[in-house]
Amino acid sequence: MTTLITGSGLVGTSFAQFAVRRDVRLVFYDLQPHREYLQRKLPGADVEFVQGDILDLPALLHVMTAHRVDTVVHTAGLVGTKVADAPYTGVSINVMGTINVLEAVRLAGVRRLVHISSLSVYDQRRDCPAPLREDFPRGNGRLYDNTKVAKELMVEAYRRLYGFEVVALRLAKLYGVGHFQGGSAGGRLIQTLVQCGLRGEAARVPRPLTTDFEYVYAKDVGRAVDIAATIPLPQETHFNIGTGEVLTFDELVRIIQGVLPALEVEVLPGPAPAVQVRQPMDRSRARDVLGWEPRYTVEEAFRDYVVDLEDVAGR
Repeated sequence: MTTLITGSGLVGTSFAQFAVRRDVRLVFYDLQPHREYLQRKLPGADVEFVQGDILDLPALLHVMTAHRVDTVVHTAGLVGTKVADAPYTGVSINVMGTINVLEAVRLAGVRRLVHISSLSVYDQRRDCPAPLREDFPRGNGRLYDNTKVAKELMVEAYRRLYGFEVVALRLAKLYGVGHFQGGSAGGRLIQTLVQCGLRGEAARVPRPLTTDFEYVYAKDVGRAVDIAATIPLPQETHFNIGTGEVLTFDELVRIIQGVLPALEVEVLPGPAPAVQVRQPMDRSRARDVLGWEPRYTVEEAFRDYVVDLEDVAGR
């Protein structure tokens, strides 16, 4: 049994930390596999790194067939402003890259695709007086977020056409020890806050990044992905993965300061955040169908985050 992970970032490595405990071979497929980061996150694990582009369909198909891939966990793509800064490239990587993954899955006869999506698919311009269920309308007009919607729609269309198994996870804003080269400004910001707290330095934060958001810890996400890859195929295909709580930026800082009292934060002048999450996601479907709930409170997660960051830095 072999699982291919597209992308070598925080989602993929967090999943791999759980998957290596099973009798499964893991292959990371990435344009820049970040071998040193993967080796720090997965010390001693028997995993393979393949350098390749998700825009290269023949290469994707070759690696899936050569390794007899049974399951694909699709995490690769650009995030946030990396899409808007170069729209043609960003849309090509996110949307066409996903279509290539789907086509390779079809041609290689892969049994299951676990597709990693986002809270960002939901259109929070609409009235949303209650936590967001999986059937809430998608698409909010922003380029990155709409590429996430387009990816979901392509996954749904291929599933209906060709019948392979699909489980899609919509993640809240993810945090944990990462490299964030895919463009996650929020994940990088949180890691900067933790690093500044450890060093006793002031973190200078651009005001546009001081968003209200729902967060979820990487280790809780890794467990959710592992469940999605192994559970008997559920009737539902889309699942919200979050804590069910929106935190303001000030609340987030106070929680980190409770773990790292030396942290100081200076918010730099600038425009107000363009994105504000007004409602958290309803995670009852993940609880009832996948048997998944977060095991870490936010405070516990940051204490664990500090240990991981110090451990990785010490290797």
